[in-house]
Amino acid sequence: MAKNIKPRKDDYAQWYIDVIKAAQLADYSPVKGCMVIRPEGYAVWEAIQRDLDRRFKDTGHVNAYFPLLIPQSFLAKEAEHVEGFAMECAVVTHSKLQKGPDGKLAPAGPIEEPLIIRPTSETIIGHMYAEWIQSYRDLPVLINQWCNVMRWEMRTRLFLRTAEFLWQEGHTAHETADEAQKETLSILDIYAAFAEDILAIPVIKGAKSDAEKFPGAVTTYAIEGLMQDGKALQCGTSHFLGQNFAKAFDIKFLGRNQAQEHVWTTSWGVSTRLIGAMIMAHSDDEGLILPPHVAHVVSAIVPIFKTPEEEQLVRAFIEKILAQLVGPGELEAAKTRLSRDRIAGYFFDPITHQQIVVDWRDTRPGDKQYYWEQRGVPFRFEVGPRDVQANAALMKRRLDRAKETVQLSQLSPTWLRDKLQEVHNAMFQKALTYRTENTRHANTYDELKQLLTTHGGFVRCHFIPNRANEAKIKDETKATVRVIPFDQSNTPGKCIYTGEETTTEVLFAQAY
Repeated sequence: MAKNIKPRKDDYAQWYIDVIKAAQLADYSPVKGCMVIRPEGYAVWEAIQRDLDRRFKDTGHVNAYFPLLIPQSFLAKEAEHVEGFAMECAVVTHSKLQKGPDGKLAPAGPIEEPLIIRPTSETIIGHMYAEWIQSYRDLPVLINQWCNVMRWEMRTRLFLRTAEFLWQEGHTAHETADEAQKETLSILDIYAAFAEDILAIPVIKGAKSDAEKFPGAVTTYAIEGLMQDGKALQCGTSHFLGQNFAKAFDIKFLGRNQAQEHVWTTSWGVSTRLIGAMIMAHSDDEGLILPPHVAHVVSAIVPIFKTPEEEQLVRAFIEKILAQLVGPGELEAAKTRLSRDRIAGYFFDPITHQQIVVDWRDTRPGDKQYYWEQRGVPFRFEVGPRDVQANAALMKRRLDRAKETVQLSQLSPTWLRDKLQEVHNAMFQKALTYRTENTRHANTYDELKQLLTTHGGFVRCHFIPNRANEAKIKDETKATVRVIPFDQSNTPGKCIYTGEETTTEVLFAQAY
């Protein structure tokens, strides 16, 4: 049992923070509500960014960048949008600082119109699209940006909810409603595939109720994951905006019928919240468990020796292991790179820069094992004199601590990739089994309340989405409609709250 990590059953919230601190993923900053993403955590975000960016570009999207500051008047143009974000806005009112009579710095130079630090960029991008789009020949516009945003959160938690966070936001403009709707659902499919194929998080796709949709959207679609404490987490959203923002910002084009028309727009995004989802879906009481596809270090080799002669023997054998896994060219290239604290790194994949490391630090082997275990590295190898004599190494799997003796002749890049994929598949199946076991059905409102109180998790039931009723249910149970799943059974039933006949089924859950 890790001494620096609170067990999940005792305090799940503290466990979550302890895992992040032990793995050195992030830390609290001196700016209230903001976090510092440390190199280990940023490497995970880079892996997320790299894979998603490829998926976006494979479907015709391009990257651009828009200003951090947005004129306050822009937000007021779309009434529902400004109402949804007004309480979360950070406002810039002055352009400089100057020394006061007491010698201290104070704001000076009030600006003519206050500027909002972007909570999202629909408004400023809408303004630019109105200038860029003139004809149907200019459509579609398929732009994404990787950036930071700010939403003035009152209660924060590392990765899950911070005042400033990193994300990508896609904004597209289309000639027809059907094309925009197709884009919205296509992006949702990309998010779902990414969550499952890369982060090993099973997700449910569906539409949000009107009460939960993005301010200014016609329809919001989402992927929802279930965390180990039985709470849901929204892992990504894709919004069909209709012509709401197009009309607010006068984004028109000359149509094929030679008439002026408003474009149809979408927006969509995922954020560093995905790192929080990854932690809560997979990690255990010993610390972080990283899905192999986003692990900066895929394997750590721990040498074991007592004498200089044994060290020489072990070092030579580890070179053979590395030659099998990364090739002699990378062995030579690694000699030109600086190593930190006697931890030598070798690129297993030159595209993703995922590494195999050898821990030559002058500390006990047990401490090294503990160090890499808390950082969630998928595999650890122990190599001592006996292993050298057996022409093998002892491999330990982080996910379940399974041990396996591996002969040198077995090792190859393909072998390791297969092993990493096995871990990914096992992580996904474990999370899927948990979700299946914690998805229950309710036929009445009393059953819904009882299941949420006793078990948590997802509760599926017949329900007619309604803002007022959802607000009452949330007040009484702290649960919301997470999604209206796409996989509807279409069997008739009675709404658990009103008793009216309906075929609509929803998923209720308490959520982050």
